[in-house]
Amino acid sequence: MTTQGDQILDRSLSKVGGKGLFLKELEVALEESRADLAVHSLKDVPMDLPVRFVLAGVMEREDPRDAWVSPHFARLEDLPQGAVVGTSSLRRTVLLKARRPDLRIEPLRGNLDTRLRKLDEGQYAGIILAAAGLKRLGLSQRIRHIFSTQQMLPAAGQGALGLEVRSDRIDLIQALSFLVHQPTWLTVAAERAVSRAMGGSCSMPLAAHAELLGDRLSLRAAWGDPEGAPRLLVAHMEGAVRTLTEAEDLGLRVADQLKAQGAH
Repeated sequence: MTTQGDQILDRSLSKVGGKGLFLKELEVALEESRADLAVHSLKDVPMDLPVRFVLAGVMEREDPRDAWVSPHFARLEDLPQGAVVGTSSLRRTVLLKARRPDLRIEPLRGNLDTRLRKLDEGQYAGIILAAAGLKRLGLSQRIRHIFSTQQMLPAAGQGALGLEVRSDRIDLIQALSFLVHQPTWLTVAAERAVSRAMGGSCSMPLAAHAELLGDRLSLRAAWGDPEGAPRLLVAHMEGAVRTLTEAEDLGLRVADQLKAQGAH
């Protein structure tokens, strides 16, 4: 299905209704029983679903990191002063400005083929994409460098797939339970809780990434002002997490750390 988010390519998502534009047509199909479930890239799913829909589960995560794609430059550090980098993500914009304030950040929208074509036409010196999307579509060879999570902190839910169903489809929720990857669900629940507490929209220049080691969850988040100085506010916390509620509580405390530093 082609959604509004796929069709509107000349403006950033933050200016035309947010990432919920990727869900609307799919949710209508669910409501009208033309579809039983919708599969989403979780970072495109709003923090709060309409009451008649629910996440039946989260599948095992692919690589959550960001990838550098460029025909001529092996790494971001190789770019000359003032080079043009393509991304429409406010998160990536503030992280890039913190690393290389000299660069020109230009909007980049469209599906992966469209974005790669614009790069190959010479509109950008390089672009930043989710590594997961490139790997899932068999385009790993286009990746020149994968940023560590310390270099480019990922978006909440990046690399994970969410299964959305109508909330009254208990039968379907039970049938899909074998696809659920609980460690991934715990990590993305913490990440999404940070985003929800901070406002939860794609106009939020926010990064959040969690890692689970045993029953201890380590959660890092970063916030920057896209219009202000290239300074990042960073928060980190870890704790024992066994349930989604405990994961979300950890996310709320990390959001409080960001707010205490002046994030809004």
